[in-house]
Amino acid sequence: MDIDTLDHWATWREILAQPSIWDAWGKSFDPTQLRSWIAELAVDEVWFCGAGTSAYIGDIVVAGLEGQAGPRLRAVASTDLVSRPRVYLNGIKPLVVSFGRSGNSTESVGTLDVLDVLAPDAPRLNITCNSDSILATRTGVGPSRVVVLPDKTHDAGFAMTSSFSTMLLSALALFDPINDFPAKMAALGHSLDNLMPRYIEQIGVAPARAVYIGSGPLAFAAREAALKVMELSAGQIPALWDSTLGFRHGPKSFVTENCAITVFRSPEAPASAYDHDLIAELHTQFPHARVTSVGPGGDIDVPMPFGATWAVPLCVAVAQVAGVKWSAELGLNVDDPFVGQGTLSRVVSGVKLYPVVP
Repeated sequence: MDIDTLDHWATWREILAQPSIWDAWGKSFDPTQLRSWIAELAVDEVWFCGAGTSAYIGDIVVAGLEGQAGPRLRAVASTDLVSRPRVYLNGIKPLVVSFGRSGNSTESVGTLDVLDVLAPDAPRLNITCNSDSILATRTGVGPSRVVVLPDKTHDAGFAMTSSFSTMLLSALALFDPINDFPAKMAALGHSLDNLMPRYIEQIGVAPARAVYIGSGPLAFAAREAALKVMELSAGQIPALWDSTLGFRHGPKSFVTENCAITVFRSPEAPASAYDHDLIAELHTQFPHARVTSVGPGGDIDVPMPFGATWAVPLCVAVAQVAGVKWSAELGLNVDDPFVGQGTLSRVVSGVKLYPVVP
């Protein structure tokens, strides 16, 4: 496939734009005041909420930052919170951080509705890519703040790409205790610029199946990577994700001969040792599968000077590239793989919200 033909697709251009978006956002977004505001709230818990990819952002942040001093961090998908609100909001008043590319999904609205009824005084922080959205414009009676990302992150394509990475990095700017946001964003952008030709070169033809594996925050990066492949292939390439140690406990049965397996290698010990052992095992047991390690010292050497969590967007980008390439190879509309099917849409629709009784 001529890679230049992919420029026709907005999704491809949005993936390639990430380095410049990160660099510019690192220069324009100053997290200092928001970090102070969060500290002054003195909450016991911080919840990271969203649906789909936006929920995975919370999983990644919590897995990467768990164990640090301060309030307990929890990933609470809005799809869970809206369906069972009283299980979660049982007298607790956390800081609720909501992520949303469009900021208008039914579950985003439902989360605000639930908070209005069951925890109206709970502080809120909404992070969205759409300045005209409900997340950007609707506030509660309690303390609230909004972070609106640059317009360029409001992806036109079906799959979340720059929206995912920039919302994640913005959350890390606010909750990672060790921070030099402009320098990190510039360095990450430079890294992805350098890595992109290798990603493009490394991606082979569309496989029958795909697997993404990692440890800690990289396990949830694997989850997002698998989703990107399934979305962009309209389900024609089933994709599985798991943790490095969890993969052997049954999910390895998913691997077939024409399977592309990607392992995100951790920079942390002992996780890196477990990654190494699994990669060697996969090469031995599945000689006809395509096994690629991505990370420090991997087949694709991805530097992670700021740790695994900040490197998640660099790892997920390899699946973004693969998803677009394989989608085009399958003859799909990369920007809307489900066009004409009426099953999935860029902003989830068809969900009926039911009232929350006080």
